[in-house]
Amino acid sequence: MTSNTGKGKAIFRVVSGNFLEMFDFMVYGFYATAIAKTFFPSDNAFASLMLSLATFGAGFLMRPLGAIFLGAYIDRHGRRQGLIVTLAMMAMGTVLIACVPGYATLGVAAPLLVLLGRLLQGFSAGVELGGVSVYLAEIATPGRKGFFVSWQSASQQAAVVFAGLLGVALNHWLSPEQMGDWGWRVPFLIGCMIVPVIFIIRRSLEETPEFQARKHRPTLKEIVRSIGQNFGLVIAGMALVVMTTVSFYLITAYTPTFGKAELHLSDFDALLVTVLIGCSNFFWLPVMGAVSDRVGRKPLLLAATILALLTAYPSLNWMVQAPSFERLLMVELWLSFLYGSYNGAMVVALTEIMPVEVRTTGFHWPTAWLPRPLVGLHQRPVRT
Repeated sequence: MTSNTGKGKAIFRVVSGNFLEMFDFMVYGFYATAIAKTFFPSDNAFASLMLSLATFGAGFLMRPLGAIFLGAYIDRHGRRQGLIVTLAMMAMGTVLIACVPGYATLGVAAPLLVLLGRLLQGFSAGVELGGVSVYLAEIATPGRKGFFVSWQSASQQAAVVFAGLLGVALNHWLSPEQMGDWGWRVPFLIGCMIVPVIFIIRRSLEETPEFQARKHRPTLKEIVRSIGQNFGLVIAGMALVVMTTVSFYLITAYTPTFGKAELHLSDFDALLVTVLIGCSNFFWLPVMGAVSDRVGRKPLLLAATILALLTAYPSLNWMVQAPSFERLLMVELWLSFLYGSYNGAMVVALTEIMPVEVRTTGFHWPTAWLPRPLVGLHQRPVRT
């Protein structure tokens, strides 16, 4: 893994599973209403939707457990082996949601199986982000760690764009009735078709030289003790992650939703904003990751935070003074730049502040407690 080509291939191989994790997350949110009708029938449509969203949210409850148990597995048995395990669990969850017959066929077993699928996805997601980020940090060439690690977040943006475009295509080809009956399963089936390819790709990963050089492999008990001893770092990590969570929520969910509610944008225009912001994030994340390699993590984190504090409210206020699609897009692109600047330095910083022997567990423990914005639940570019 010494050449640039070899490392480029390694980046692609490791982030492929991260792409699938975000893709699954997005499509469940996009099709929450159809999933509710299929698996949680009720005379009250709102109650049915709430049951669907509760199942969606149940996956988040498993993330801290995944962070501890799968994180410890990766820290003890290796990055490559752990990432294959997380992919297998993620795939099982996707297959369950895609293939389980509805309530009308299986009765109460149907929603229980979907719940199991979400629990598996949440458990694996508890360490996917950290496992990928740590792997990228450990294979990075000297002086380029920020650039390498930034591709973890960039791969998620690619999944956001792909899921959104797929939703609009299905919305164009299928009627609302077809989408509600069976069309919502198509993205999950596509995810199932992608899984074998990603599994083959990820199996070809090599273990990181840094992990191979380690002589001591900590037990679960030692890892938990180390996390307790370094709990201050965990709290610091949570503080770092808050900014990313809030900014991602703002640019991907709230602001486009405001455009639909207040500017009366069409579904297509709202989707266009989401796709363009995904593309903008995809551009800025690796660029600013590379910048953090040159200027340092702390200066970039401070600069992005100060700029966000100084400009977020004025820019949003400017948008609402004379609402228009153009102003919405301009504000979104500015906030995307701030998000890319902050996140491009933040993720790699998390890999650097955690003790090496518990790097994966320590990385994901702060992120697992902060729920990812329910993007798909606020911004649905599909009719169901």
